[in-house]
Amino acid sequence: MPRIHTYYPTDLQELSPRILWAFLTAALFTAFFYNLHGVPLFDLDEGAFSEATRDMLARGDFIATYLYGEPRYDKPILIYWLQALSVSAFGLNELALRLPSALAATGWMLLIFAFVRRVCDRHTALAAAIIGATSLGVIIIGKAAIADAALHLFIVGAMFAIYLHFKEGGVRWVYLAFLCMGLGFLTKGPVAVVIPLAVSLIFYGLKGEWRSWLRAAFNPLGIMLFLLIVLPWYLAITWREGPGFLMGFFLEHNLGRFQAPMHGHAGPFYFYLPVLLVALLPYTTVLIRTLWEVRESFREDLHGYLLTWFLFVLVLFSAAGTKLPHYIFYGITPLFILMALHLDRVRSRFWLFLPPALLFAGLLALPHLVDLIKPHLDDPFILALLTDHHVHFGPLWHAFFVIALAACLFFMLDRRIQRGYRLFLIGLTLNVGVAGLLLPAVAGVQQSPIRDAGLAARDLPETVVMWRLNNPSFSIYANRGVERRMPEPGEVAVTKEDSLDRLAHLPHEVLHARNGVILVRILEAP
Repeated sequence: MPRIHTYYPTDLQELSPRILWAFLTAALFTAFFYNLHGVPLFDLDEGAFSEATRDMLARGDFIATYLYGEPRYDKPILIYWLQALSVSAFGLNELALRLPSALAATGWMLLIFAFVRRVCDRHTALAAAIIGATSLGVIIIGKAAIADAALHLFIVGAMFAIYLHFKEGGVRWVYLAFLCMGLGFLTKGPVAVVIPLAVSLIFYGLKGEWRSWLRAAFNPLGIMLFLLIVLPWYLAITWREGPGFLMGFFLEHNLGRFQAPMHGHAGPFYFYLPVLLVALLPYTTVLIRTLWEVRESFREDLHGYLLTWFLFVLVLFSAAGTKLPHYIFYGITPLFILMALHLDRVRSRFWLFLPPALLFAGLLALPHLVDLIKPHLDDPFILALLTDHHVHFGPLWHAFFVIALAACLFFMLDRRIQRGYRLFLIGLTLNVGVAGLLLPAVAGVQQSPIRDAGLAARDLPETVVMWRLNNPSFSIYANRGVERRMPEPGEVAVTKEDSLDRLAHLPHEVLHARNGVILVRILEAP
């Protein structure tokens, strides 16, 4: 089997494989499964995906997805099928809705391990997977009830298969790449095909292997496999909905997002550079050093392929009109591998642990920063959400992040513990802090009022509508579909408390109120 001849990080080779396996196991659990059920669904994305799945099950319709009673053309069908399968097995709850993402993210990390072990060695493979599973952005993506974790699994599978075909030959890797692209296309659309094909075209071209690329890209059986995966649902949705899905999904939500900002999500060309620095915490220093040095080894096959992958995604989405932080994650996997290969190059303990120390210090100060910001806010709804924010930042919050910050400062000075162990310990600490404290606190402030309103509306006999809000997670907790419109007499509306002035001309009664979110019944005229 061909192997990549490159340097192996000396310090990394001294680490115990058993301890690294323990780190990876702990990282996968804390990143993707710990407290998966304990955080209310976030709006807008988690709520929208989850409500479309609930509605699909309620209607018994597994072809088209709807939100607020209207067709939802944002994404293809696979993630909804996976969520529906999970909900059917475990009930309608946060755990079931997020479980497909957690499993996909786990598969994503294990795929990194398997690939790097094949082309490098076991130590580097374990380090790359641990880095991925303890990076801030991945922790959040991997727990979210959205399509991204599954999409990353399929894109990464296709990209690894393409590289292995380049190094080893064999048509099986071509078929695996087409299989992954087909599943990715059924998860989120063209991006699952554009990235593998474009990156491989550039890489094969740089290596003078145009003919090999053409034979693989136009492999008849591979194309047939792709079409067998993709066509049945795309033809079914087109037959059911007419051109609406194709126009809405391909033109508006793909081409339209690239051409112009959608929903105000604009940004400068360098938008993704600070996103990367934050998303790859606590490894920001390793990232900077890696990108600074890796240019020296661009001609080496593995480094060149990984850099081509990352740079293509960075340039493509930096040029796009719509910019969202998670878009750069399509090119973040190669950075995990490159950082593992360059982990021993960062010799300064101070700079290595400074970024996570600043993060933990910022999180420790977060409740007090909210206190400073509140007097300057003029949105009554946001102020209402923040009414009791200190409830979500108790003694455990302060104790945990004091200890985490102290650990970073200690590791800056300590020489006895292997540097890799120290860094991975900080990564695990970040996992626990994000899953056990940060996400519950943010959701407690932002989502708990919506969740409580939904639970209060679950058994109401009246029609319930949503007015002046866009929180689809309400429907999950109410376990009923709602429309977004002005309420009529005899209906109940979930809305903002500051909207009551607009209902002053109608007789009404407030059924439930918490932190700016209310349920109000519009009474029939006497």
